[in-house]
Amino acid sequence: MKRYSLPDLENIATHIRQDIITMLVRAGSGHSAGPLGMADVFTALYFSVLKYDPRRPLWPDRDRLVLSCGHIAPVLYATLAHAGFYAKKELRTLRQLGSPLQGHPHVGELPGVENSGGPLGQGLSQAVGMALAGVMDKKSYQVYCVMSDGEHQEGQTWEAILFAGKHKLAQLTALVDRNNIQIDGFVEDVMPLEPLRKKYEAFNWHVLEVDGHNIQQVIEACQTARAITEKPVVILCHTVPGRGVDFMEYKFEWHGKPPSKREATVALEEIRRVRTLDGKIVSEHE
Repeated sequence: MKRYSLPDLENIATHIRQDIITMLVRAGSGHSAGPLGMADVFTALYFSVLKYDPRRPLWPDRDRLVLSCGHIAPVLYATLAHAGFYAKKELRTLRQLGSPLQGHPHVGELPGVENSGGPLGQGLSQAVGMALAGVMDKKSYQVYCVMSDGEHQEGQTWEAILFAGKHKLAQLTALVDRNNIQIDGFVEDVMPLEPLRKKYEAFNWHVLEVDGHNIQQVIEACQTARAITEKPVVILCHTVPGRGVDFMEYKFEWHGKPPSKREATVALEEIRRVRTLDGKIVSEHE
């Protein structure tokens, strides 16, 4: 894998955010807040952490990334295009009839997509199965599962957490988008999750917490996770929904809607103004 500097990675994340806005406004539907908030995490994963070959998307020894919260598919699609799995022009077809880039990812339709994601709360079970298969087949690949915090309100999520802890699936790393919003409001108002860290620890998981917009922190957490061999790892990624777009940030109303053409113009301009200051990504309006 090519080695990227931190400024290179931050530049990639900026381009991914721009692609997300462009895709959503062209489609006229889709989710804005989550994809923008997870752009830094996906950049860290695909350009510094995951082991894969875009020319051989089904390479048996590749690391797997399961997207449990399938509604943030635009960030996955844009990242896969930047990673070389397919041409970036395909991003223009998001949510169009006959396009492989549907509102939720569908395995077998697009190179690099490892699972079908729609109903929340099922992705971790899929990732657990992949990790267990790797253990049984004596493979060394890692399985990463990107989850939303809201889907922790689903019972199946906790069944999978319990199973993974019981079987000590050290090849499994979950990354939780802890952005504190869901379509109905703020997570802690709808169905509180705290103390989330202690709950995972009680289920025999090793817990790490990072600033989800600090790419270096995400990379280092994944390196730590790979070194832990006695239990699964969860990385709680504290993110800002709508990151980089002032009128979207922290607002749960942007969970499930795209920007208008006028809003997209403003959003793209704000994203272009993002700069790095003392290792922290900030915008000129902050």
